[in-house]
Amino acid sequence: MFDLLKVRINHGDQAIKDIRKAKINDSFRGLPVIKNTECFSDCVKCSEICFSDAIRKNNEKITIDLGKCVLCGDCARVCPYKKISFSTFYKIASTDRKKLYIDPDTTPEKFYEDSVKINYEIKKVFGKSLKLRSVSAGGCNACELELNACSNVNFDMTRFGIEVVASPRHADGIVITGPVTKNMAKALEDTYNSIPAPKIVIVAGACSISSGIFRDSSELDRKFFEKIKVDLYVPGCPAHPLSIINGILDFISGK
Repeated sequence: MFDLLKVRINHGDQAIKDIRKAKINDSFRGLPVIKNTECFSDCVKCSEICFSDAIRKNNEKITIDLGKCVLCGDCARVCPYKKISFSTFYKIASTDRKKLYIDPDTTPEKFYEDSVKINYEIKKVFGKSLKLRSVSAGGCNACELELNACSNVNFDMTRFGIEVVASPRHADGIVITGPVTKNMAKALEDTYNSIPAPKIVIVAGACSISSGIFRDSSELDRKFFEKIKVDLYVPGCPAHPLSIINGILDFISGK
């Protein structure tokens, strides 16, 4: 017993103390940065190599859809003009799907200022306690693992009153991961309908936001998003715990 207590004391507090200002490894790929520099209009190497179809080029102007981007970094590697790079900025969630389009005028500061708008009605109801039901709608388990990591000793999402619960009857909202396959479409809708109102909808990862690299698959059924409004988009492949937690906190508590 005393040995266990000594080990616990020696370990100290392993949780990230300030989740809002957490430092992240330099190898992490976060918000893309597009330089406002010239490149040949006939060069389309970046869009050609993008297998998630996230890059559009109109003459010299490049736009990246963060809702489709899997943050692979291939576009930055092949660009002969070094026009595209990836920052370590992880606060990339948004309450507006249109805000996920990145262009040369987008900076981390500007993106963060405009991306997540606090919902004061949601804050009033769920500001101090938010229970979420996770639905893996045909995902590869990467985003699911990161969502699980949100509650581990390092990120400790529960200290903010945010928890993933086992039953939709106990939930205030739903977190959807995966592109939504035909086999999961009915289960997803049933889970959503089982959550008492009012409720929120969060989509985490490129697959859930846009169907990602599975966009052309005949096995998808995304009619759910034609009927239900999404409250918060968290990009990534997979979505990082810091992106998920900061996005939820900004949405229910403000920046």
